[in-house]
Amino acid sequence: MSQDRSLTELAQTLQTRLHQAASLLVYQVVLQDAVGQSWLQLLQTLDRAVSNSGSQVEVLQAYGRWFAALAASGQSFQSHLIERILQADNPFSHQAQRQPYSDLPEVLRSAACHDLSLLQELARSAERNLSEWVQQVCELGQLPLVWQGPEAGSPLPLLESDSWAEATATLADYYRHHGVGLFAEFRALRWQAGSLVGISVPDRVQLGDLVSYEGQKELLIKNTEFLLNGFPALHVLLYGSRGSGKSSLVKALLNAYHDRGLRLIEVTKSELGELPAIVEHLRHLPQKFIIFVDDLSFEEDEAAFKALKVVLEGTLTARPENLVVYATSNRRHLIREFFGDRPRPQNGDEIHAWDTVQEKLSFSDRFGLTLTFEPADQTTYLEIVHHLAHQAGISLTQADLEYRALQWATRHNGRSGRTARQFVDFLRADLALA
Repeated sequence: MSQDRSLTELAQTLQTRLHQAASLLVYQVVLQDAVGQSWLQLLQTLDRAVSNSGSQVEVLQAYGRWFAALAASGQSFQSHLIERILQADNPFSHQAQRQPYSDLPEVLRSAACHDLSLLQELARSAERNLSEWVQQVCELGQLPLVWQGPEAGSPLPLLESDSWAEATATLADYYRHHGVGLFAEFRALRWQAGSLVGISVPDRVQLGDLVSYEGQKELLIKNTEFLLNGFPALHVLLYGSRGSGKSSLVKALLNAYHDRGLRLIEVTKSELGELPAIVEHLRHLPQKFIIFVDDLSFEEDEAAFKALKVVLEGTLTARPENLVVYATSNRRHLIREFFGDRPRPQNGDEIHAWDTVQEKLSFSDRFGLTLTFEPADQTTYLEIVHHLAHQAGISLTQADLEYRALQWATRHNGRSGRTARQFVDFLRADLALA
C-alpha cells in the first residue's frame, strides 16, 4: 500500500512539473534545445511508466539521453537554463533591449516573472529529484549516475539567488546592454544565404599583439570609441601592403570592446548586394556593429559596388548611428580601371567620360577615414618578430633570432607582419621538438 501511495504521489508531482513546463508564457524557447527537450521527454516517459503505459527500459533510455545532452553542454541543468534565459529571444527580451523596464507593458513584465519563477522551480526539482524518481520507477538498487556539471559563474548573479522572479528588472537591463538571441550568444557573426550566422570561435587576436602602425591603430580605436559612445563614427577603409595586419586590427577591436556591446558582422564580397538589407536588420538594435568587408575590390558595374555606395553615401533614409563599415583592401582605388576606360573622342563614346573615370577613382573617398599601411621595412619587420618571439617565450639571442627571421623573409613571403607571425609560429614548434 505504501509503494502504491508513493507512486501516486510521484504521478501527481510529474503531472505538476509537466503542467508547469507547458504553462510558460514567453520563455518556452528555453526548453526547446537538446537539453530541455530530453528533460521533457524524460518526465513524460516517467509519467507513462508510473501509469503502466510505459516500460522501465524506456525510462532508463530517456535518462541516458538527458545525461548525454547535459554532458555535451558541459553544464549543470540549472546553469544551462540560466544561460538559455540570458540568450532568450522572446517578446519580453526583445522589447526589454529597446526600452526601459518601467516602460514595458505590465502584462509582459508579469509574464516574465511568472515564467522565471516556474523555471527556477523546475531547475531545482530536476537537480534534486530526477535521479531518485528514476531509481524508484525502475526499482534500481542504487541511484543512477548523476551528471555533475561545473557551476559556471553567471554574468547575472541574481538569477542564482533565492528568487529568479525578483531579478526580472535586472534581467531586462542585461538584455538592453548585451542583446538577445544570436547577439547575446555570439560576438562575431557572418551574413550567409540571407541570414546572420554566429561564429562560435572568432579569431582571438588582441590589440596588444599588433606591433607598428601605431598611428593607424590609434585612429581606428578612436573612431570605434566614437561609435561605442554614441557619437557619429566614420566608415573606414584600411588599405595597403598585404600581411600588414589590417584585418587583424579590425578583429582585435572586437576582442577589446565586445563587453561594451560591440559586435562584428563579416560580409563577403559576394554578399555585398544585400548590404542595405543587413543595415536595416541592425538599425534598431541597441548593440554597436562593425560591418567588416575584407579584401575589397570591384569589377565595373558590379551590383555590390552600388549596394556599398548606397550604405556609404546614404539615401533618404537616415544613416543608422549604431554601425560603421570597416573594409580592407590591397588597392587604393577599389574599382579596377583599364586603359580602355580612358576617354577617347570617338563616335558613340560617352560625352562626359572623364566624369565616369573620376567616379571610379574617387569611390574610396566615400569612406570617411582612410588608413594607409605601408610595406614593412626591415626595422619594422624585426620589431614585430621580437615582439611575437617574446610573447611566445622564445629565448634565442637577438643576433640569432634576427638572422633566422631575415632568412625566413627572403625565402618566403617578404617582410610583413604576417610573415613575422608565420616565422615565429614555425620557430616555436621547431625549437620545442628539437
